Amino acid sequence: MPYTVLVHLTNADPMLAEIDQLPDPQDQFLICSNPRQRDGKDLHYILPEVNTILLPWHRISFVEVLPTEEEEEVITFIRE
Repeated sequence: MPYTVLVHLTNADPMLAEIDQLPDPQDQFLICSNPRQRDGKDLHYILPEVNTILLPWHRISFVEVLPTEEEEEVITFIRE
């Protein structure tokens, strides 16, 4: 199951990407597919035809795993 993540890079704006699995503690880098800005635009420092990038952990501050649509539960209050 692919995960959508928000990767916060050191001295750069965060980027959205997909990863196939959560990284193991012994991994040296994070494999990201479909890297893009938060608004879906291409990243200026990556060629537009690139689909997958490898990010070394020393360049990453932290990674946010975004909820999928089926995990996201909307709680609404109905007043009768």
